[in-house]
This record gives sequence, C-alpha cells and structure tokens, in this order.
Amino acid sequence: QVQLVESGGGLVQPGGSLRLSCAASGSIFSILVMGWYRQTPGKQRELVATITSGGSTNYADSVKGRFTISRDNAKNTVYLRMNSLKPEDTAVYYCKAGGEKWYWGQGTQVTVSS
Repeated sequence: QVQLVESGGGLVQPGGSLRLSCAASGSIFSILVMGWYRQTPGKQRELVATITSGGSTNYADSVKGRFTISRDNAKNTVYLRMNSLKPEDTAVYYCKAGGEKWYWGQGTQVTVSS
C-alpha cells in the first residue's frame, strides 16, 4: 500500500503562483510514476502532469509553459509549481502514484479568483 498526502493548495489571485506537494509513504518501491490530476464539479478528472522515476515529464497542453512538475526521490515527494494561474485552473488537485497498482491522494483545493 502507498499513502499520499497533498499540501499547498489555497486561494490565489489570477497571475499568481502556488506550489503543491505530495509526499508518499508505505510501499514506495512500487512507485514508478507520480503525477497530478485535477477535477471540477461535473467534469471528469483530467491529467495535469506526470513524472517518471527517471525524470521524464508529460504535461497537459493547457498548463504547458506555466506549470512545472518535479520529484525528489530521496524524500518520496512530487511537486507541482503553478505559475501564471488562471481562474480556469480552479479545481481540486489530486496526486496519483504507482506503477502496476495506482494510488490517489485525498485532494487539495486550488482556487484562482480576484
């Protein structure tokens, strides 16, 4: 089993920045990929960004150039640096990790509003 704990969400004005963190514990040897997804009411959860244990990254087109995913393997933590935030980035952000089996965090709210 893997436990994921997210932190760093909150309220920010348009154009502002936030950094999300997701710390993994438990059977961390099984984690190959870590990533961030987001969901708004009435919509499906969507990919934001992923990063492999080797550092390869993948981003949704909507966040390319604004968000950066990074990973500290020593701390078993993945980060999402979000710059130039827009109101449409408002969502609950979820951490996902795994390889053969996938695990989700509890989610953290990000609200972009003036």
